[in-house]
Amino acid sequence: MEINNRLESVQLKEDLLTKLMEDFGDELKRIAYLYLKDKSQCDDIVQEVFISCYMYLNTFRHESDYKTWLIRITLNKCKDYHRKWSIRNIIHKPVIDSDLYNDNSTNSAEKMAEQKEIKNEIINTISSLKPKYKEILILYYLQDFKLKDISITLKLNFHTTKTRFIRGKAYLKKELEKRGYKDGSF
Repeated sequence: MEINNRLESVQLKEDLLTKLMEDFGDELKRIAYLYLKDKSQCDDIVQEVFISCYMYLNTFRHESDYKTWLIRITLNKCKDYHRKWSIRNIIHKPVIDSDLYNDNSTNSAEKMAEQKEIKNEIINTISSLKPKYKEILILYYLQDFKLKDISITLKLNFHTTKTRFIRGKAYLKKELEKRGYKDGSF
C-alpha cells in the first residue's frame, strides 16, 4: 500500500515537472540566454533549473507562483555561473541567436530587418550592463513584468527595484546613444 502511494506521488511530481517545462521552458531559456549570451550554456542552466525544481518541488511553499520561483532559480543559476573564476576569463559571444527572438509581424522585409537590428542592439546593450540592472531590465522589457512583480521575484525592496530600474534605463539609454541610437522611445 505504501509503495503505491509513493509511486503515485512520484508520478504526480513528474507530471507537474513536465507541465512546468512545457509552460516555462522557453521563457527560462530566453532569460538565461540574455544573461549569459551562450546558447549551449543557457541550455545547461535551464536543465539545472528543472533538476533543482524536481529535487525541491516538495518544499515549494506556494508564496508565489511557479513561474516566479523558476525565474528566481534561473537568475541564481546564471549568477552562480558568472561567479566561477574560469568563466570570468572567457569572452562571450555578442551575437543574439535569431531563433530565440522571432518577430511574426506583417511588416515589409526592410522594416522587419531594421526592427530586428534595433531589438538585437537593445538586447546586446542590456546584456552588457551590470547584473543588478540587467536582471531588472530583462524582466521588465522582455518578460513584461511590472516593477512590483520584479521586486517580489528578485526578493528586493520595491524602492530598490525602482531605483535600479531607473538607473539601468539611464545606462541603457546612454549606451544606446553611444552606439548611434537616439530614438529614446525605450
